[in-house]
Amino acid sequence: MTSRESIVRRRAVVTGMVQGVGFRWGAREEAHRLGVTGWARNRSDGTVEVEVEGDEARVDRMIAWLRSGPPGSAVDDVRVSAAVPDGDDAFRIRQTE
Repeated sequence: MTSRESIVRRRAVVTGMVQGVGFRWGAREEAHRLGVTGWARNRSDGTVEVEVEGDEARVDRMIAWLRSGPPGSAVDDVRVSAAVPDGDDAFRIRQTE
């Protein structure tokens, strides 16, 4: 990652068949590959919530990956909003909301 000013964070809520298909683990692998940080968790409403932090181009690539997900998933929609960077040092899987 480059200077602190170029770091962005995005929050995404992914809907569709995204739980029970390895979505969070796939997201973690893709985040590591892209060099972004953040977290993913299942939500009680059946969606997956993800926060991604890094330089804008890498975060955009991660959001693009979320739109298709891992094999076995079926993404219907990804709602993305801005979030405040908080300096995560890795991409983690969190407990269900």
